[in-house]
Amino acid sequence: MNSATLRKGLLIDASRKLKFTFDGREYEGVAGDTIASALAANGEWILSRSFKYHRPRGILTMAAQDANTLVQIGNEVSVFADRHPISDGLAVRAQNVGNSARRDSAFVMNRLSRFMPVGFYYRTFYKPKGIWEKVWEPIIRAKAGLGKLDVTKPTQGYYDKAYGWYDVVVVGAGPAGMAAAIAAADAGASVLLVDENPRIGGALNYARLATERDLVSEVKGHSKIEIWTDAICNAWYADNWLPVIRGNRLYKLRAKQVIFATGLIEQPSQFRNNDLPGIMQGSAAQRLIRLFGVKPGNRAVILAANDDAYGVALDLLEAGVDLAAICDLRKAGHHGPLRSEITQRNVSILDGWCLHEAQPEKGHSHVRGVELAEIDAEGTAGRRRRRIDCDLVCMSVGYVPAYQLPLQAGGKLAYDDVAAQFTIDGQGKAVLLAGSVDGFFDLDGCIAHGAGQGLAAAINCGYQSERRPALPVRDRGSPNHPCPIFPHLKGMDFVDFDEDLQVKDIKNAIADGYRELELVKRFSTVGMGPSQGRHAALATAMLVSKYTNRTISEVGVTTARPPVTTEKIATLAGRKFTPFRQTPMHEQHTAQGAAWLLAGNWLRPAYYGHEPDAKRLIAEEVVNARNNVGMIDVSTLGGLDVRGADAAEFLNRMYTFAYVKLPVGKTRYLLMTNEAGTVIDDGVACRRGENYFYVTATTTGVDRIYRNMLWWNAQWRLDVDIANVTAAYAGVNLAGPNARKVLAQLTDDIALSPQDFPYLAYREGTVAGIPARVFRVGFIGELGYEIHVPSRFASELWRAIGDAGKEFSIRPFGLEAQRLMRLEKGHVIIGQDTDGMTTPEELDMNWAVANSKPFFIGKRSLEIRNKTLSSRKLVGFVLDRMPMAGLQESNLVVKNGSIAGFITSIAFSPSLGRVIGLAYADRSDADLGSRIVLRASDGSEHHAQVASPHFYDPENLRQEM
Repeated sequence: MNSATLRKGLLIDASRKLKFTFDGREYEGVAGDTIASALAANGEWILSRSFKYHRPRGILTMAAQDANTLVQIGNEVSVFADRHPISDGLAVRAQNVGNSARRDSAFVMNRLSRFMPVGFYYRTFYKPKGIWEKVWEPIIRAKAGLGKLDVTKPTQGYYDKAYGWYDVVVVGAGPAGMAAAIAAADAGASVLLVDENPRIGGALNYARLATERDLVSEVKGHSKIEIWTDAICNAWYADNWLPVIRGNRLYKLRAKQVIFATGLIEQPSQFRNNDLPGIMQGSAAQRLIRLFGVKPGNRAVILAANDDAYGVALDLLEAGVDLAAICDLRKAGHHGPLRSEITQRNVSILDGWCLHEAQPEKGHSHVRGVELAEIDAEGTAGRRRRRIDCDLVCMSVGYVPAYQLPLQAGGKLAYDDVAAQFTIDGQGKAVLLAGSVDGFFDLDGCIAHGAGQGLAAAINCGYQSERRPALPVRDRGSPNHPCPIFPHLKGMDFVDFDEDLQVKDIKNAIADGYRELELVKRFSTVGMGPSQGRHAALATAMLVSKYTNRTISEVGVTTARPPVTTEKIATLAGRKFTPFRQTPMHEQHTAQGAAWLLAGNWLRPAYYGHEPDAKRLIAEEVVNARNNVGMIDVSTLGGLDVRGADAAEFLNRMYTFAYVKLPVGKTRYLLMTNEAGTVIDDGVACRRGENYFYVTATTTGVDRIYRNMLWWNAQWRLDVDIANVTAAYAGVNLAGPNARKVLAQLTDDIALSPQDFPYLAYREGTVAGIPARVFRVGFIGELGYEIHVPSRFASELWRAIGDAGKEFSIRPFGLEAQRLMRLEKGHVIIGQDTDGMTTPEELDMNWAVANSKPFFIGKRSLEIRNKTLSSRKLVGFVLDRMPMAGLQESNLVVKNGSIAGFITSIAFSPSLGRVIGLAYADRSDADLGSRIVLRASDGSEHHAQVASPHFYDPENLRQEM
């Protein structure tokens, strides 16, 4: 164990000691430690157990690129121990373990591996019939998962979202990324530099690299560069839309240019027991030493296939690690400057040798030695062997580019079988690659390439520069070995650490007929674990290539889909800072004590009053509107002006009803379906003139309907102009038996008698001296007038109506009362009483469909669907009282134990004195008087009687008076 007082690392402060627990044991770390580095400093190397065989697993990358370090903190599962910092009192537990990471009773699965060959689950769990549900599913569910989540405990903390816009976003703050950011910023671009690590610099912070330029200081001192550390760019979407997670905030970024300087992912070698704790990537050992001051072992063997391995060797020697041997997969003759330094220190170097087997301590708790073998041929260990005792094995055999983001941006991956090197291209002009991800491996080349790409990005953004981008030529040399895979007769040579997949598993999958890589992936599950193939994709491609006699370029790699790494549901569900709209009468509602709710993006009064009994206040508003007169702000209704010689024909095509012969001064109900015949919106059309219609749409649907209209008319090319005038007009619905008496006090030029202004008529004139569009509607089932005026007169209209109605005890009512009254009347709300499959026939609204028309959107689909009616129907239902358990919207309607539908609307009606609702029920139960069964959220079932959905005034006497 390293003494905390002696530790020195770039990320730690050894003077500040912190105590934490892992699997109930107390440990001491220092400020800046991650869970993994602190445990390693205490000699604790087992962090988790493998998914299938429960083999001990430890540090592999020290870069949050693998599943070996996934642990649980409280109720948060799958936390990367090599990224998450420790804090005083932190309690950490291992995942996927029977008892603890040290002692896991499920390790017995390792001995049963021969009985679980690749794809065994496809052959085992389905027969005899019913055994899956009765036997296997309960067992597998008990064992499955990488943590134990208590769904009754909510996620702690505050999560939100923010937005940002930049000229250039550079992902990756290594040498190439920093050079790119500097060059783009020097040309005048606004630059955001994003890196997942706590410190910028990339490999400069831990690898044996040096440059004369102080890139970190240049970046930090540049006024045009914003730096985000501990920030993960988790995907690329169209038009350079980047989700960046930083702490508990999800940033939604847009960039004119994106530069991916994401670097390389070091790859493991495959040999027996290559997953033992103490076997890690060379870069992981360097991170432990340089960043955290942790000595990764006492006696080491290095498996090498590039010059970087000799940098690892020097770092180990300087950290006090005894270097037993370097086993170089290459033949003699590879002599770089770092190898020369190692040779001078009398370290044994075995050229042309491989690591054949790692030998474990008792219980596979750690590596205790290795067996080396001279290479006979590619991927074949010879008979000449050598055994060495060691407690550390470092692998430096090659890399793959961190290709996930570039491929999501449209890039294509190609492989040079001779150079054993991937290349990426084809991602488009708005996305550039910089540095080693684009095949530049020497430090000077990475920096030069990054600078050239940064300047190119700035020029692509429109900034002028006297210099032109100068890009270096790729070095044909490669740090990758063409095949660092040495299968063992006894297996346990892991290709995918996440899924416990061995070389023989991939070979057997191919033998079973799955020759294509995507099929091998799905049959074997390789690359489908938390690491998403970061360390398995290349090895799998090599094996598929070998056993199908194709090149790796022909085999390819599996598709890289977002997200790049794990993300919390809490991050995705965090608070949205969505702009909301207020109607022009907002201040009037506030003064009258409105309680607010968000309807779409509009802030609307739910009801008026501050008493805790909201239901009583809503009922009072309903009773007053039914028996007297009420008023509601309907400014949020969508408003569309449709003008032109073809205006009537246009509406005829857009909506299901007929409008060509609608007289001027009349209104007609609108019902819209999509191409599939599904109901998507409704409203009212008012014919102001022969070629002029004023059309309303739902609050939440108007923007979509407006876009639909523009889209369709771009194809039809009718002589029509469409304008969204929602914001230009405000509206008040004046409703109730005394509505005509109130309006009569406010207008002299609009005749209001039933004969002069009948139901569904439209008139224009002045109301309270304000030019107004007025039409008679009955959404709540009462005598009503909808009054639309220019928005700037909205408050004046609201006050005038309120003053005129005082002698009739007028009072405003909110959205909740309106919804309840429309339910009493049986009027549906699109989006609440409909879903993505609802047809007019299911709503009993065939009366609103003009089948005689030659065409309307969805007509052909409706004709087909109406030939074979669905099994459901929207029905009204009544209950004498609300059950104690309470029934809610979306509760199920069941028939013979199966789901038949669901409740769309339900409430206690103060007008009728009983519970009423709308629900989708089995069509056979749609007759009046039938009984349906409603299942509450607690599972209790309640019988309701089917009734006409027009519960209140079914003859329409009140709204037509």
